[in-house]
This record gives sequence, C-alpha cells and structure tokens, in this order.
Amino acid sequence: MLIYPAIDIKDGKCVMLTQGKFHKEKIYYDDPKEVAKLWEQKGAKALHIVDLDGALKGKSKNFEIIKEIIKEIDIPVQIGGGIRNLEIIKTLVDIGAHKVIIGTKAVQDEEMLKQAINTYGEKIAVSIDARNGCIAVDGWTKTSAVDALQFAEKIQQLGGKTIIYTDIARDGMLKGPNFEVIRKINNSVSIDVIASGGVSSAEDLQKLSEIGVAGAIVGKALYEGKINLTDLKVV
Repeated sequence: MLIYPAIDIKDGKCVMLTQGKFHKEKIYYDDPKEVAKLWEQKGAKALHIVDLDGALKGKSKNFEIIKEIIKEIDIPVQIGGGIRNLEIIKTLVDIGAHKVIIGTKAVQDEEMLKQAINTYGEKIAVSIDARNGCIAVDGWTKTSAVDALQFAEKIQQLGGKTIIYTDIARDGMLKGPNFEVIRKINNSVSIDVIASGGVSSAEDLQKLSEIGVAGAIVGKALYEGKINLTDLKVV
C-alpha cells in the first residue's frame, strides 16, 4: 500500500480543512513547496495535491506553485481540484503530473470522463467524495443524488483504473477511516482504490493495508505529528 501525504493548497498556502469546510481551515505552511520537499525527505514515495481554490471555483490560482513542486521533487504527484476540462488535464500531464484527479466533472459529465480515460488511461484517477453514501461536488459544497458505490462500479466499466474514496464526515477529524465502506468499495471493484479521510494513526494505516487498498492519503495526522512517515513500515 502506497501512502500519499496530502498537500492541500489554498491562497498559495498549505492548509488543512475539517470535513471539507472552507471556514474551518488551519494554515500549516506558508510555502507548499517546502512541505513537499519535507515529505520527500522523510521517505514519501508519492504526494497527493489538492488545489482547494480550484475545487471551489473551478479555476486554479495555484498552478504555478503546483508546477514548481513537480519540478523540484523526484517522486510522483497526483493532482486534483478544479479539473473541469480536457485542456486542464493535458496541461497537468504535460508539466509532469503522475495522475490527474477528476471529481465534480466526472459526476456531471460522463462523456468528458470517457474521453479523459480513453485519452490518458492510467493517468486519470476519479475522486469519489461521499457524504451519507452520495457524492459531493463543487468543493464538497453540494451533495448529488449519485450513489458512491454504484459510481465506483461505473468508473470501472468505463475503463478507469484508479478511484480515490473520501468519507467527508471523517475528513480532518482524526477519528479513523470508515473501514466498513472502504472495504465494501474495494471489494466491489477490481481497480485500484486509494482511501482518504480520517486516518489518525499507524494502526489505521495497517488496517487499510489489510483491507487491500492500493493506497492511503494522510493529511492532518502528519501535520499534527500523530503519524511519523519515517517510522512507518507500510510506506
């Protein structure tokens, strides 16, 4: 199982939100490039970057920072937040993104999702951000009627290779992931599932590894010192 330290960027700074609520943000680093290098130095094998401004507004204002991070580190980077068209995907792939994460647009525009998967294959990951079993969109500010489990199965049918599943109620709460749903999602598809939301300890990561997910995203637990990357055996 691959562990992805999360770098959430808002207004050019590295922040963490609680349950995706933009008014509940905490700034951890003024320079996201600094923290990207830190996680690489501590042994991270990949990074998960979210452009929160892009997620909320559908347009990035942190592109140059993301571009510099990719340029300055030597590990793969997956990027999400505000990916609303094929042009943005191409731009991110061209600057070296290992994976581009489609969230809101994947739910709203199946044709665009098909085109992205057909064009970029394994470089496309689809984010399933669930609230009470249904997918949230537009920076998690709205909840659709789309069932998360059914959508995971659809992504596989369309040829998608990677799903990132986040339980919004657990995100940033440091109370542990929703293991039951993660297991159900992972068992329902044969493609890679990356778990996100609620990881609070090395024990949580061990449980996720036992479930068999391909990866786990860790945010606040790293920034609050509850998990030390250099001590982990499942990185």
